Amino acid sequence: MEPKRVLVVDDEESMLKIIRYALEEAGFRVETAEDAETAERVLPSFHPDLIVLDVMLPGASGLEFTRDLRTKSSVPVLMLSAKSEEIDKILGLELGADDYVTKPFSPRELVSRVRAHLRRAAAPTSASNGHTVGDLRIDPDSHQVYMRGVNIHLTTTEFQILEVLSRSPGKVFSRAAILDSLWGGGFVGDERAVDVHVHNIREKIERDPAEPDYLLTVRGIGYRLREA
Repeated sequence: MEPKRVLVVDDEESMLKIIRYALEEAGFRVETAEDAETAERVLPSFHPDLIVLDVMLPGASGLEFTRDLRTKSSVPVLMLSAKSEEIDKILGLELGADDYVTKPFSPRELVSRVRAHLRRAAAPTSASNGHTVGDLRIDPDSHQVYMRGVNIHLTTTEFQILEVLSRSPGKVFSRAAILDSLWGGGFVGDERAVDVHVHNIREKIERDPAEPDYLLTVRGIGYRLREA
C-alpha cells in the first residue's frame, strides 16, 4: 500500500526537520515547505492526504493559506499554533482547519493526531441510503451534502459532524458525544472546537445562520439536527 502523503508547512527549519523525521519514521511520505507560496507550488504535484500547517508564516499566513485552500480542496488541515494564539486557533477553524496542535508538542502526539485524522478521512461511513431533513440531503456514500438540490462544500470534519447528527434527527448530542463519535474516544483537545465547526456548517446550510432551521442548539447540552 502506498504511504500516505503529508505536506508540512513551517518557516522554522528545525521544526520542519523534527516533524519530517517523526512522520517518516511513522511510515508517511513527507514534503515540506517554508512558506505558503512554496506550499501552493507543491500541492498540484504532491497531492497530500493531510497538511500540517503553522499559523505564523512569512508572507501569506497559515490562516490565509487555509482560506484559499478551502475554495478548492477538503484535504484535512492540522494547524500548529502557540499557546498565546487562542484567537488564531479559532480563526483557523472558522476558515476550515480541521484541528490544531499547540506548541510545544511532542512528535509522538503530532504523529498520533495525523494518524487519527487520516483514519477518519478514510473510514467508511455507516451503511445508509442517506438522510433527508427538509431541503437538506446528506449522502454518506459520496460524502456529499445538498441543500435544495445544490451541492454544499463541507470540510471532512464538518461533513462528519453533520452526518453523526443526521443518524438520529431530534437527538441531542453533547460536544463530547460528537467528538467521541468522530474520534472513537481518542480526542485530545478543546471541545469548543465543535462550536466553531457548527458555526461553519450553519454558514453553509442555513438561510439565516443566526436563526438556524436545521442545526439547532440545545442550551447547556449541545446540538441536534431537526427532525424531518
